[in-house]
Amino acid sequence: MKPPHIAAATVNLPTTFTPSPQPTRTSLHYPLHSTPTRITLTNSIRVPFISYCINSTTTDSSTISPPQDESSPNNLLPPVKKKRKAYRRLRPGEAQGITEEMRFVAMKLREKKLKLETDKLDEREGDGSNDDDRTWEPELDGFLRYLVDSEFVFRTVERMVDESQDVSFAYFRNSGLERSESFAKDIEWLGQQDVTVPEPLFTSKKYVKYLEELAAQSPPLFFCHLYNIYFSHIAGGQVIARKVSEKLLEGKELAICQWPGDPEELLKGMRDKLNALAQHWSRDEKNKCLKETNKCFMYMGTLIRLIIMR
Repeated sequence: MKPPHIAAATVNLPTTFTPSPQPTRTSLHYPLHSTPTRITLTNSIRVPFISYCINSTTTDSSTISPPQDESSPNNLLPPVKKKRKAYRRLRPGEAQGITEEMRFVAMKLREKKLKLETDKLDEREGDGSNDDDRTWEPELDGFLRYLVDSEFVFRTVERMVDESQDVSFAYFRNSGLERSESFAKDIEWLGQQDVTVPEPLFTSKKYVKYLEELAAQSPPLFFCHLYNIYFSHIAGGQVIARKVSEKLLEGKELAICQWPGDPEELLKGMRDKLNALAQHWSRDEKNKCLKETNKCFMYMGTLIRLIIMR
């Protein structure tokens, strides 16, 4: 019976051997055990060299590898640490689509504007001035200029959508949101009321030229302006136009407030198409679109202020 501290050793014997004239003594040492163990063979069999031993009772042979030289270059290198994968934090509204991201940008811009107006009001109260009697009074000339510049912008963007050779522009054709003809009808009617129809302002011409450059060089940025132009008109432009009509035009129903269907549903159709198209855009293109949202709303705000321009 073998002592428990002696490991099992496997010795491969050659198929042929040559007897030695004199018996030789060969000693085998097992360095893996704390107790020195020596096995002496006095026969004339040539035993192959055993590089290492395995204790079959305690060690899995699949986990043992031959000893390595400590001076090897691989052993001198520091251990490689795996970098933890960093996940980018989603922007507000990103999970719902690019239009929701633009809505958050517009809300932030509106909150900033309200804060500025509140600060100005607090300054007036601190100075003892009272503006309670001041009201928003639209001017007919200013409203007509608003119609002229708006018609100029809508007509240009709708023409670019219809004439573009880029296949992505086809998603936004015949959307039911087209307003250029409606603005033209209201301008024609007001021109018959002994009112001089002005030319578009330089700021509007500059904005239209900028949109033409975007349509040719970066369609995603142009689509951002296109959607926000319709959105701002539905959410604010037509609401203000109705109030102006009640004050100045005896409540006449303007053509720009008439739609072939529910304007909210028509806008939703464009919103769904834009979100589907934006899934193929890079994150860098989407970030640029969010910056363009500020530019678009700033210009649309200047159009609204034309109504009270004296």
